[in-house]
Amino acid sequence: MPALILDGKSLAKQTENQLKIRVDNLRESSGKTPVLATILVGNDPASETYVKMKGNACQRVGMESLRVFLPKNINTEELLDKIRELNDNPNVHGILLQHPVPRHIDERKAFETIDLRKDVDGVTCLGFGRMSMGQEAYGSATPAGIISLLKHYEIPLAGKHAVVVGRSAILGKPMAMMLLAENCTVTICHSKTNNLPDLIKQADILIGAVGKPEFIKTSWIKKGAIVVDAGYHPGGVGDIEKEGLDSIASAYTPVPGGVGPMTINTLIRQTVESGEKIIKPI
Repeated sequence: MPALILDGKSLAKQTENQLKIRVDNLRESSGKTPVLATILVGNDPASETYVKMKGNACQRVGMESLRVFLPKNINTEELLDKIRELNDNPNVHGILLQHPVPRHIDERKAFETIDLRKDVDGVTCLGFGRMSMGQEAYGSATPAGIISLLKHYEIPLAGKHAVVVGRSAILGKPMAMMLLAENCTVTICHSKTNNLPDLIKQADILIGAVGKPEFIKTSWIKKGAIVVDAGYHPGGVGDIEKEGLDSIASAYTPVPGGVGPMTINTLIRQTVESGEKIIKPI
């Protein structure tokens, strides 16, 4: 039996249709639509592309995108001032600081300045802590998108052994907490992990979030595993080796077209949710 393809592109399109209805309803009741502010510091071409994609997604559901472009030579305090300005703007409902920022800027300090109510990308420590404790908060967009994708395809999660390869603040760590909340038994692996192939071989659900092209080999993966590749690198490859994957996994995310569309989709969905909470009907 061929492996099930976890098609994030298709699901994102379906969700966008539902979000457009919600945005239309909000416009009808209040005369306003949700607004996502995206902050880009510098002119990194890849970051510019991602910001443009997020703006296009806003447009598709009828939302507004406020694009803030800042020069790469600004300092941390100047960036914080801009974030505070957006926090105080009642017509902005979500704030996204495009990662990465130039090295001289304190990115974590910038993330922490974002108002929790507008942290639709799920990057603040307060948001992470609340999410981990089962309290209301917007989840980090990529792992939250992965959970949505797994649930859409009715992948059983409770009781499964999930192995997350990667421990970044905006992917690996929140991914592990979200899987734990779904009653998975979770193992987090990282650059200092011993016997990594042996641990991956135990995974019922494997999440590749290591940030290195095809670092995880198909020979390490257990027959019948659910495989989610959260990486994307030039040439259309992810963190997990493609060759032979469809004959080993029972289900897997394609690269591209798997996790990436769900990340943007989750960001847009959480901005719509924020707008629904903040915008008052006429």
